Amino acid sequence: MAMSVIWVIMVAAAVICSAATGRGDAVASASLEGAAAAVNLCLYMAGALCLWSGLMEIMRRAGIAAGLSRLLRPVLGLLFPGFRRDETVMTPLSANVSANLLGLGNAATPMGIRAAKAMNRTAGGVASDEMCMLVVCNTASIQLIPATVAGIRAAAGAAAPFDILPAVWLASAISVSAGIAAAKVCSRLWRKWE
Repeated sequence: MAMSVIWVIMVAAAVICSAATGRGDAVASASLEGAAAAVNLCLYMAGALCLWSGLMEIMRRAGIAAGLSRLLRPVLGLLFPGFRRDETVMTPLSANVSANLLGLGNAATPMGIRAAKAMNRTAGGVASDEMCMLVVCNTASIQLIPATVAGIRAAAGAAAPFDILPAVWLASAISVSAGIAAAKVCSRLWRKWE
């Protein structure tokens, strides 16, 4: 609701300013160009999303995604000790982290929701430490292949859309480390205040 109000105010301000300055034709032209660029970007991103989602499905059918999930289980067991042996949580959680590693945030979201629902069965309607950790890990995920960002860069005309890999690896590793540390510290502080 708030975003709708903000957008209406911005559009109204643009129309009023264009009428006051006599540049209505420039605003109309720019809005049509922007709309066309938005449609082009959406179509390009839809194609990239289909490509990477298809690749993820091929990896799943070939067993590569399951292998990656098995590799992640020991680390996830340390981050989520209360659910270490709970397959209803660890399976979607592993798939969520695997999809995030591949930069497929849209493919990771359903698995993250499934893992959160499974965690909620034992939490009693209150966000547990593990649920908060899931949100942190899902939001600040490490990305080995930033497919979405590379797709946007390619749509914008970048000659080498994947040349950002070292920066993405460093930034995502730092953000996940900081997020996990903050979640652990906040969890301990919360327990002291209870």
